[in-house]
Amino acid sequence: MGKILVLAEKPSVGRDLAKVLKCNINGKSYLEGNKYIVTWALGHLITLADPEVYHDKYKKWSMDTLPMLPARMKLTVIGKTAKHFSEVKKVMTRSDIDELVIATDSGREGELVARWIIEKVGFRKPIKRLWISSQTDKAIIDGFNKLKPGRDYENLYESAVCRAESDWVVGLNVTRALTCKYNAQLSAGRVQTPTLAMIVNREEEIKNFKPRDYYNITGSAKGFTLQWQSKNGQINTFDESLAKQILSKVTGGSGKIVDISESEKKKYAPALYDLTELQRDANRIWGYSAKQTLSIMQRLYENHKVLTYPRTDSRYISSDIVPTLPDRLKAIPSVKYGKFVNEILKNRIKSHKGFVDDSKISDHHAIIPTEQKVNLLNLSSEEKNIYDLVVKRFLSVMLPPFEYIQTTISADINGETFISRGKVIKSKGWKEVYDNNSLDEEIEDENNESIKEQLLPNLNKGDSISLVSVNINKGQTKPPARFNEGTLLSAMENPQKYVNLDKEYAKTLGETGGLGTVATRADIIEKLFNSFYIEKKGKEILPTSKGRQIIDLVPEDLKSPLLTAKWEKELDLISKGKLKGRAFIDDMKVYASKLVEDVKGSKDKYVHDNLTGTKCPECGKYMLEVNGKNGRILVCQDRECGHRENVARFTNVRCPECHKRLELRGEGEGQIYVCTNCSFREKLSSFNKRFEKNDSKLNKKDVSKYMKKMKEENEAPMNSALAEALSKLNLK
Repeated sequence: MGKILVLAEKPSVGRDLAKVLKCNINGKSYLEGNKYIVTWALGHLITLADPEVYHDKYKKWSMDTLPMLPARMKLTVIGKTAKHFSEVKKVMTRSDIDELVIATDSGREGELVARWIIEKVGFRKPIKRLWISSQTDKAIIDGFNKLKPGRDYENLYESAVCRAESDWVVGLNVTRALTCKYNAQLSAGRVQTPTLAMIVNREEEIKNFKPRDYYNITGSAKGFTLQWQSKNGQINTFDESLAKQILSKVTGGSGKIVDISESEKKKYAPALYDLTELQRDANRIWGYSAKQTLSIMQRLYENHKVLTYPRTDSRYISSDIVPTLPDRLKAIPSVKYGKFVNEILKNRIKSHKGFVDDSKISDHHAIIPTEQKVNLLNLSSEEKNIYDLVVKRFLSVMLPPFEYIQTTISADINGETFISRGKVIKSKGWKEVYDNNSLDEEIEDENNESIKEQLLPNLNKGDSISLVSVNINKGQTKPPARFNEGTLLSAMENPQKYVNLDKEYAKTLGETGGLGTVATRADIIEKLFNSFYIEKKGKEILPTSKGRQIIDLVPEDLKSPLLTAKWEKELDLISKGKLKGRAFIDDMKVYASKLVEDVKGSKDKYVHDNLTGTKCPECGKYMLEVNGKNGRILVCQDRECGHRENVARFTNVRCPECHKRLELRGEGEGQIYVCTNCSFREKLSSFNKRFEKNDSKLNKKDVSKYMKKMKEENEAPMNSALAEALSKLNLK
């Protein structure tokens, strides 16, 4: 009897599967047992071939050879992992293999990793699919007991191929057209360009914003304060003379309490985390980039096995997960969360539509803890932070609501309405989990203005009231805030809230899931940084001159989020078998041709405004200075040369005088630490000597071990699907 080959996406996952499947014989790139052989990819091993593979004429970048529209796309082995592919191929072509189980990530891009390897090898035996949401031993065993036929995922594969081919056809053609037309290192794409357009548009709004003064009036009565409110419920006015008129009318005035309303309010916990919501919170609280959060999540899912599959767009769990909730709760460390776990288990879990909804789940349910017990000591500080977020949200949805009594007092002072609000907490409920979270929140009224809550004295309707003092408070309207990574993720998820569209288009955009997918948004943001289209100041994201110019140069409809959202919708229909992939790719080819013609016919100019006096040591052309994510870099302006060198990079070393992060400038022996905040400067060599003297007790072996661990932790996943596609547009 033959054996079953299992194909995993990464070595770590392959080893986990092999352990459960009792594969103990160690081959060069596989683990073998009596029934199963487990092998693995390294992310993508296969990709779409570069243009020059189709014809020699594409070796030179020229407008004359555009558009490039191969009749049939070819696959090629990725050079840096070619050796590993040949080892995997040897295993797959063994005569004793009867069938193959695809065990790559359970999603569109994971499907592509496996299917392209299968296609390139020419594997023709039966295929089954392992589809799991967590990497625990139990989940793996359950998954192998419920393997699905490979044909059930043919449409998902077709959708993934269409995504890859459309990015090639649109991205490579527009990128070559822009680069040849303007003799600059420019790139564009169906997701990155509308994302960049939102950042550029936001900067324009800020630049053109004209602040307006507004006024509100507060009055102090005995023991509490009140806020003036207009007849239409607004608490601010732009009319200074009206504010002064009201001030003189009510100063020293008295009146009556005309209404006291008490209402019991319940606030339920927010929904469970999907990847985008988790990335948003991690950025807001700790400043983690979207890419960093995904990388941390991947480790918690794959290595520690304590959280479920990260690349999900659902914030609910399915009803079949409900019976597993007690075991998941018991696996959570009691030292930190025991009080809440016990409360939930004691009162029995009440599953409700707030977190259990089969209709709101696509490929995967929300991110939740697994049944695997966790030792917090084994987690890095980053991993603890993300784990803590997920656990708190998981506990919250099963705890009672936050309950309070809201009191609103309305008074009439000489014909003007003044109001005051207060809150009495009845039960903290789920909010108790967030021990550092302020419960004294502002209540927002319908005009999105806020009235501060306070402790109110005991009052009754009809009571007399007099104002001890009245003040006019002047404020200024603020421009819209710049994006940070968290708010940019929100904008990519719901672009209809950030661009001017008519209602019908906005509705379509809302239904299509925005720009990119939960699995690709982090890569897109990284691409914009790496192409020097955007840069960071603190947490804020700003477009560079290059970013602003590219948005002026690209054809108009490539900037629209509507177009790419429509494509994502079509890719989703392909994955469900409701649309043919061939029709989609044909449309992409027509569209790419149109874009190339638009660029060819453009009368616009591109200006390098970051040209330096430093000549490239490779080709002699003047170099450009750009702000990378980690410091300043010199880049050759010639795309074909591609030489680059560091000018300065930000370090985690702190200035001994003002404690700001130091910049490291120069090369080799001449490297120097410079503080951009104060006058501190010191050569790297003398700084290190001083550091060694102060910390001589530090064990160098331990430091080296720790630094290696941190480096491994922060390395991005290898050969990621979108990163590989974007690398073809990598025109730094």
